[in-house]
Amino acid sequence: MTSIGGAGTSGMVDWNLAVATATRLVRPGPEVSRDEAREVVAELRRHAKASEEHVRAYTRMIPEGAEPHDTPVLVVDRAGWIKANVAGFRELLTPLLGKMQERRSTTPGSGVLGAVGGKVTGVELGMLLSFLASRILGQYETFAPATRDLPAGANGGGRLLLVAPNIVHVERELDVSPHDFRLWVCLHEETHRTQFTAVPWLRDHLQGEIQSFLAATDVDPGTVVERLREAAQTVTGGRPEGEEGEPSPSLVELVQTPEQREILGRLTAVMSLLEGHADYVMDGVGPQVVPSVAEIREKFQARRARGASRLDLALRRLLGLDAKLRQYRDGERFVRAVVDQVGMEGFNRVWTSPNTLPTKTEIAAPAEWIARVHRKADS
Repeated sequence: MTSIGGAGTSGMVDWNLAVATATRLVRPGPEVSRDEAREVVAELRRHAKASEEHVRAYTRMIPEGAEPHDTPVLVVDRAGWIKANVAGFRELLTPLLGKMQERRSTTPGSGVLGAVGGKVTGVELGMLLSFLASRILGQYETFAPATRDLPAGANGGGRLLLVAPNIVHVERELDVSPHDFRLWVCLHEETHRTQFTAVPWLRDHLQGEIQSFLAATDVDPGTVVERLREAAQTVTGGRPEGEEGEPSPSLVELVQTPEQREILGRLTAVMSLLEGHADYVMDGVGPQVVPSVAEIREKFQARRARGASRLDLALRRLLGLDAKLRQYRDGERFVRAVVDQVGMEGFNRVWTSPNTLPTKTEIAAPAEWIARVHRKADS
């Protein structure tokens, strides 16, 4: 097995064991023949390339003739998604884990951590990743470090992942045109790729906010481990089906000091913008190039709203994924309202600098963003 970023362990988490556990436990993908698999991969690559032109023309974020810094597009299976995300998690979480490691001997959670160790935590993280690996259709990995198996963009990373077995699974579940659905997914993910390749400061800004959030963490390490264990037990059925009581706070909610709440508000606004923009662009381009886009959108939205099983709902709450679903809705409404008022060029002022990004309040009240950014700039 390929080592993730050097040594397999880093004190609190055995990252290589997380990969091994997730890869072993992840559900097999849908049944396809070797020829079908090759065709799916080839078509996704074609659609990803075509989506570049569609998204750039629609968003007008990249001036004609300009060629932004490129990042790779990778069609992966579920195991490939797991390896890529463990590498990304390790990159982002190392400062937090180092801080928690220092507190190990002085916090109330030290006894718990001493008992479970990095290997057990790695197993628990692997269980969560095995669950998520069968649900992600595509992902732009903003902070992805290059590994031997998974290339990334220069100067700190960036790559677009398309998870082929999950795309095939959902297109079959929804009973929609495979050709149209694959292109529709690529349009959404390519928008994220365009956001970061066309706006060079955006990656560093996000990374700075996340690192500030982690640096401000004042959390009992034992509590984090306990939440991981709860999530893992939910995945494996170790928690009774009908267990009652107040829902556990999400992992995000556990690590909020007053300073972090401010940072989290800014991060929530940015993520709402990015996700909503991708949905808006997907719907805007879709009717031009995806004949059955209306059917796909209706069925996909219904699937999102259902949330599938009780297991999905429990994990969404624990991992904070319910907040992500709200980001799609709130962000898309913000983008639509701004474009309706000031056009696409006017909306694109949002990418000028960190100061022109919407606040969490402005995401819910687009007119306030327009007043702040446009009236100030035009006065």
